[in-house]
Amino acid sequence: MSREVVSYDDDGHVYEFAPDMESVYTAADGESLTVETIDSLNKEIQTDDDLLSSIPEEVNAATGPIAVEGAAPGDILEVEIEDVRVNEDRGRVITAPGFGLLKDDEDIAHPATRITDVEDETIDFDGIDVTIDPVIGTIGVATAEETITTLTPHDHGGNLDTTDMTGGTTAYFPVFQEGGMLAMGDSKAAMADGEMCGTGAEIGTDIDITVSVISDPEVGIDRPVVDTGDAVKSIASAETMEEAVALANQDVLSLLQADHGMSKTEAYLFSSLVGGLEISQVVDPLVTVRNAVPAEHLSLPF
Repeated sequence: MSREVVSYDDDGHVYEFAPDMESVYTAADGESLTVETIDSLNKEIQTDDDLLSSIPEEVNAATGPIAVEGAAPGDILEVEIEDVRVNEDRGRVITAPGFGLLKDDEDIAHPATRITDVEDETIDFDGIDVTIDPVIGTIGVATAEETITTLTPHDHGGNLDTTDMTGGTTAYFPVFQEGGMLAMGDSKAAMADGEMCGTGAEIGTDIDITVSVISDPEVGIDRPVVDTGDAVKSIASAETMEEAVALANQDVLSLLQADHGMSKTEAYLFSSLVGGLEISQVVDPLVTVRNAVPAEHLSLPF
């Protein structure tokens, strides 16, 4: 069965998530697509000698937006991520002045670049093989009110840099605008939780997805949620780690309450037994975390 291909091209991507986005493609509810993405640095970094003196104004190009028929505010957009494949022969890991977890460490060169050549199922980092495990760095929907750059994560998704955004995961996003307006990009051939230096191995990808609308759900969501098969994880972004983990915990409580018929207090107590806080990234304008509950203790109640 053939899939529509939504390509990165001159007009097929965005650098902002906004309330008034115009779609480049309209998908039927339940349609399967392939989304082509470009690396987050727009192919400007090709050798170790290509250095990034600052973070560009236009970064993390997100292919789309893709409207989904029937999606309306208050619904949930379900995105089944079936496969993520690298589509070029190199990734790139960089530092840039004023960016990254250790941006003020004088013993670390800012800027610096390492090209990671693709070799079958691995990338090469200075002679060390690292297994390719592609991740979608930026994925989200149209925002409720404000315009937010693709560099920044928020309730709509965006630059979540979450390693669970990969093949085999189903992601759920709150719908704020008609059609949802899904866009994605900023993929990595490999990336650690935290994305400490500010990048993974930035690379272009081909992403197979199926998009579906959950209309009038009994339980809504305020921020992204992922189902990895092994666990259900809430994802939250905020200015501080403390604020982000509190939001992620609140979101899990709502799901536990609906799934188990618990009071909020009971869900809070239970979450402290079975939940698990995980760091997604600590280097974007907001930090992103997730709260993971094993599938044996939480089924999505929508």
